[in-house]
Formats: sequence, structure tokens, C-alpha cells
Amino acid sequence: MTHAQIPPAQNPDRVPAHAWRLLALMTSLNVLNFVDRQLIASLAPLLIADLGLNRAQIGLLVGFTFVVFYTLVGFVLGVAADRWPRRWLVAGGLALWSALTAISGASRSFVGLAGPRVLVGVGEATLTPAALSMLGDAFPPRRLGFATSVYYAGLPVGTALSLWVAGWVAPRFGWRACFWVLGAVGLVMVVPLFFFREPPRRGTGTAVTPATARAPVVVAGLVLDLLRALRDRPALLLVMLGGAALAYASAAALHAVTWLVQERGFSFAHATVVSGAMAVGSGCAGNLAGGWFTDWCRRRWAGGRSWSLALLTLFFAPFSIGFFVLPPSSPLFYLCWFFSAASTVAYFGPTFAAIQELAPADARSSAVAMGLLVINLLGVGPGPWVTGLIGDRWSLTAGLVISIGVALVAVVPFTLAARRTLLDQPVPGPLPAGRASRMPPD
Repeated sequence: MTHAQIPPAQNPDRVPAHAWRLLALMTSLNVLNFVDRQLIASLAPLLIADLGLNRAQIGLLVGFTFVVFYTLVGFVLGVAADRWPRRWLVAGGLALWSALTAISGASRSFVGLAGPRVLVGVGEATLTPAALSMLGDAFPPRRLGFATSVYYAGLPVGTALSLWVAGWVAPRFGWRACFWVLGAVGLVMVVPLFFFREPPRRGTGTAVTPATARAPVVVAGLVLDLLRALRDRPALLLVMLGGAALAYASAAALHAVTWLVQERGFSFAHATVVSGAMAVGSGCAGNLAGGWFTDWCRRRWAGGRSWSLALLTLFFAPFSIGFFVLPPSSPLFYLCWFFSAASTVAYFGPTFAAIQELAPADARSSAVAMGLLVINLLGVGPGPWVTGLIGDRWSLTAGLVISIGVALVAVVPFTLAARRTLLDQPVPGPLPAGRASRMPPD
């Protein structure tokens, strides 16, 4: 029977309706997640003027202050998501980060913003490991790159909404109102999670039951399993390290609004409006293109997802350098801006799809959480802080160009990961001739 003749119920590539509903809900929450996460960067010129902050402090607020607890707690919660009901983890985290976001609106200093920011990171740490694990259970493997990229469309859409909210609300009602409104919206979004059923876990064939929900989380065993996977599958760690290098540049770009205002002569309103349009337009295009491209590469080569990440890095780097060095009067400035904005998000879907495929089936949430730990601590944390330090000492332009050099380093671990894939995930039995022999297993 050919693929076209397979009945819909038996078609392994068919996406059921509940999977689309799950994707819509998780993507909506991820949009809210990134509206909150990007808000300080969007308001940075106003915070610098009102609270007397410098660029390095802004870098700390959007970098290490947020990601350290986000990452460490996220790893623990990623392990928990492999054993506990995932929707309740998401609901509790959403309530926590929304309440702390509202409290941030009362801040009067760097310390006043940093304190709530730490706990906001704890709340947001619940979302991605649990969400990606559920998507991995709901979608067939051949569509996972697309689903992951749609989920990560929350980054450009959330970034755009954050910029537009900052550009419209702050001049009229003050920057504090942005935090208060966003916190209220998040608390309302907890309600749909009470009416949602999570999918059965792939590989076990069962959903989380009350019995398993009451069982203790065997953290040590899962951590040992994950460490064993990293030892037995070096490509898994190489993908994480490559993702960290790309995340460094992506996080450094959080200084873009400040850079546009202070070093390129944009007004705050103009910078937020155009940056928001770029974020949602090029960001969504980059996310979807990255998801399509990684699925295309996977069908053609062993290690295709890793090859796709290396190729995407080489393609986008010249545009990002052009954006940071060209004057706004150049006809190429906005073209380079478009592709540079796309580059900051295009790698998310391919990276986490690769991590999930390389990870053991019973530890995907833990592997995603480990990936977030490596990417955040080595990339998202230092990227904006070091760029801010360079900006205070020399210029943000210099710091942003250097960040692209860091991103280009990612080509090395991605290439090594691609070459390791056949060794890390051997295909059992004799290999058929032709292109299929190079395809990794589902």
C-alpha cells in the first residue's frame, strides 16, 4: 500500500485535531512568555533614563539575572515533567511569573527590578520543557520540526507585542503600566489549562495517571540516564554547545532598541514600531523557514538537523554584520535588518527538534531542560551582559558585531554533531540503497 493509499487513521504523518489545539494553546502561552521576557529590553531606554541604569545593568537584567534561576529550576522541572502531569506544572508557573511581572511595575532601582526578575525566571522555567515534551508526544516525528518552530514563533510574536506595548503604553501611561497589564493578562490565561487534557507519553502508550502523579520523582535515576545519553551520544552535547553560541548573538541583539536610539538616531517610538514589525514579520518567517529547512535536511542526510543549523548560521551571518555596520541611510540597511532579525529565532526549532531526536524517549523533557541549561548559561546569560559592557566601554555597535563572530563558532560543533549522528544513532539492519540509506530513523 502506498503512502497515498494509507487511510487517514493509519497515516503515521497525520496530525490529529487535538495536537493542533495543543500547539495553539502552548504557542499562545509562549507568546505571553516572550512578551514578558522581552519587556525590559523593549523599555531599556526609558529605564536607563528614569532609574539611572547603564547598558551592562540592562544586560544583566535580560541575561544572567533572569536565566540563572530560569535554567537551574528549569532543569529540575524538566525532570519533573517526565513524571508529573505537565499541564499543572505549566499552570503553576504561569501564575507565578504573571504575579511577579505585576510586582516589577513597582520597582525603583536595579535591585528592585532584579529581585522579581529572578522569580519570574523560576515561573517561566516550567513552560518550555513541559510544552515541548507534550508536542513531541502529540505530533508525528516527521512533523516535529514544524511543530517546534510554530511553538517558537512565540518568540518573534511575543517580541513584537512587547515592543508595540512598550511603544504605545509607556508614552501614555508610563512604563510601569506595561508590567501591570501584562501580569493581569497572564493570570487570566491560567484558566484554559483547567480544561485541557495532555497527550499520552510516546514510548509508554499511557498518560500520566493519578498513581504516577503521586509517585516520587526519581531525580537521581533520570539525571544518570541523561548523563549516560550525553556520554553515549556526543552529538547531543555538540548540538547544545552550538545552540549556546547562536543564543549568545541572539541575546546580545536584545540591546537593539537601545542601539537604534542611542547610536543610530531613532526616536524611541520609531525604534519600537519598526523593531516590532521586523520581529513579527521576519521572525515568523525565520521560524517557519527554519522548521521547514531542518525537516527537509533530515529527510536527505544523516545528521540533517545538525547540517541545517550549520548552513543557517553561515547564511545569516553576513546579513547581521551588514545590519550592525551600515548606516540607516543605506538601501541595504533594512534588508539586512530583516534577515538579521530572522536569524535570532530561526535556530530554535531545529535545535530543540535535534535535541529531542537525539535524546532517549523517556527523558526528552530532561534533555530539553539540559539543553536550556547549556544554552542559557553559556549563551543567553553572557550575551547581553558582555555586549553591554563593551557598549559602556566602547560602543554597542562593536559589541553586536563581536556577537556575530561568536555565532559563527557554532558551525564547528554543528558540523561535528552531523558527522557523529550515524555513530550515535545507528540504523538497525541492512541499509537500503539510495537516498533512504542516509535517512535517520524516526
